[in-house]
Amino acid sequence: MKIYNKLVRDKIPQIIRADNKQCTTRVLTDVEYLCALKTKLTEEVAEFLQSESIEELADVVEVVRALVRAKGQTLELLESVRQSKLDRRGGFEKKLFLEAVSDDNE
Repeated sequence: MKIYNKLVRDKIPQIIRADNKQCTTRVLTDVEYLCALKTKLTEEVAEFLQSESIEELADVVEVVRALVRAKGQTLELLESVRQSKLDRRGGFEKKLFLEAVSDDNE
């Protein structure tokens, strides 16, 4: 028996059973779910940073979408906030790297 103790996608138990294996699952409370999503986000970001694969990046996006819903927000609101920040502060298209800032008192 291998212990995982982690949040998994909804169809994972079905996939495990289709492989003639058994698994134990439980439904998390809202508080546990939010905590597990944050842990999952860290895990998925680390996997993307290691592999740089589009599949891992898709996993990051899926976790972000789940976090938005778990926080009682909508994907439309997330997009609206993203667009507002883009309009006010720009995106990352110009590949700018800030090296230093000084003011007139220095």
